[in-house]
Amino acid sequence: MHDTTNLEAQGVPGVFVATVEFTDGAEAQARAIGANPAAVYVEHPIQDRSDEEMREIADRALDAVLAGLVSEDGG
Repeated sequence: MHDTTNLEAQGVPGVFVATVEFTDGAEAQARAIGANPAAVYVEHPIQDRSDEEMREIADRALDAVLAGLVSEDGG
């Protein structure tokens, strides 16, 4: 969250990506620091996924990530 907002403050577009397990925490942290970054939440868990499963998750998230990068309102 901090990295994304710091990069955006420098004019570098960013999208915060996390698993759905962290939605509430990420949204609370964003409010606490006064940020509204574009965010994409993927399925949970990911730590035990194979490389192929991770590629599939990334492929499914790609359109949302790209949309967040080009959106004027952060997603």
